[in-house]
Amino acid sequence: MARKLVDLLQGLSYKTTSPVEELEQTEILQITEDSRRVEPGTLFVALRGVHADGHLFIPSAIEAGAVAVLVEELPLDPQPHILYIEVESTAEALGIMSSHWYGDPSEELTVIGVTGTNGKTTIATLLFRLFRSAGYRCGLISTVCNYVEDEAIPSTHTTPSAPELQKLLGRMWDAGCTHVFMEVSSHALAQHRVAGVHYRGGIFTNLTRDHLDYHGTFAEYLRAKKSFFDQLDKEAFALTNVDDKNGLVMLQNTRAEKYSYALRSAADYRAEILEQYPYGTQIRIGGREVLVRLVGEFNIYNLLAVYGAALLLGVAKEDVLIQLSQLTAVDGRFQSFISEKRGYIAIVDYAHTPDALANILKTIQELKGRKAEVLCVVGCGGDRDRGKRPIMAQEAARQSDRVILTSDNPRSEDPQAIIAEMKAGLSPEDLSRTLSITDRAEAIRTATMLAKAGDIILIAGKGHETYQEIAGVRHHFDDREILLEQFAHEV
Repeated sequence: MARKLVDLLQGLSYKTTSPVEELEQTEILQITEDSRRVEPGTLFVALRGVHADGHLFIPSAIEAGAVAVLVEELPLDPQPHILYIEVESTAEALGIMSSHWYGDPSEELTVIGVTGTNGKTTIATLLFRLFRSAGYRCGLISTVCNYVEDEAIPSTHTTPSAPELQKLLGRMWDAGCTHVFMEVSSHALAQHRVAGVHYRGGIFTNLTRDHLDYHGTFAEYLRAKKSFFDQLDKEAFALTNVDDKNGLVMLQNTRAEKYSYALRSAADYRAEILEQYPYGTQIRIGGREVLVRLVGEFNIYNLLAVYGAALLLGVAKEDVLIQLSQLTAVDGRFQSFISEKRGYIAIVDYAHTPDALANILKTIQELKGRKAEVLCVVGCGGDRDRGKRPIMAQEAARQSDRVILTSDNPRSEDPQAIIAEMKAGLSPEDLSRTLSITDRAEAIRTATMLAKAGDIILIAGKGHETYQEIAGVRHHFDDREILLEQFAHEV
């Protein structure tokens, strides 16, 4: 497949020393930001990344056969046979050109983006399931897995790179999909990975401390999230949680139609929790009482977002309410397992931020029996925001009877050093009921051995993940597998 360079540059503001005729005549056989993938006929995009500057690899890209180079700064000694195109942001330009390369698929699809700290995966997945059950052909782009209808495509990032994202959207369009529901991460927004995507709607969940290792400050983290809504056009909708203090901030500069959801505040879409059970929640929503299969206040917020978005996308209210009552939890999100032989409950959840952990534990406290105890197995990821480590431990200790600090994905860091930083947030009384077990499998097994009938174990941090990254190497690891193996050996 080949594309005219001038066609790929549509909509971009750029400078070039080459005549227009050359741009019109030059055919591009591929676009890449990876100099190792350059072949003859390639347009090489020099990205300024966190760890490397693509401008340093321009000579090797040219040597490998690149015919054009997209830069933020023209070289001092340009090679005469190479087309150099200067833009303000090569990352943003890569997104737009990737969209053009695949025929601008998002222009033909109804793409709904979900952003915020917590709840993205659940909302996007539940919308995907609801619309598929309602007879629509759909795609899903999420942390857990990408789907083109029934076809599962493994995901490596919450939001793929710009070329991968556009390729995936093109694949969804070719498969006859009409709707796509996707998570939009703060990294993707800051890095312009979603540039070139045309959204018909955006959903904001909440904003709490996360990814400060990347963004530096909470203000920058907020700015990244807000940029998503700033870019929506007037034909789109912006649906935001106004119980979150940053909910209205997201709407300040958006051109989109503004809508809100809440449990406590005045909003366009509201719900009331009537009764909570271990197997579900009785709620009042849309003037009807509905028993839903999801547990926890945080999940009712997720359902409210799904409800509002479905109505805004034209699904009949009665159909939405029926579908809401049938939706089940997403893998690794408050996923419950019962020890039939010993009578305790274990919950596996992706909670990896202080706020998410607090919400999960609050729900468990509301559901547990009067004499039951809560045991929390939790760790923190390596090479990530170190400031949240003591806070995570504090939240675990505040709402648990026993805490086991363990490894998450230590990556390049020493697991024991991570645990030590978590323990620094605990009081002497908290430490007296805290164990430190570096081996995560052993930590889970220990929790099951300590649990009595009626107790609830929370295994937090990894959820759906099926790997553990130690010393930079990925190993197969699944909290759920360890748990089920332990059940099998119980007497």
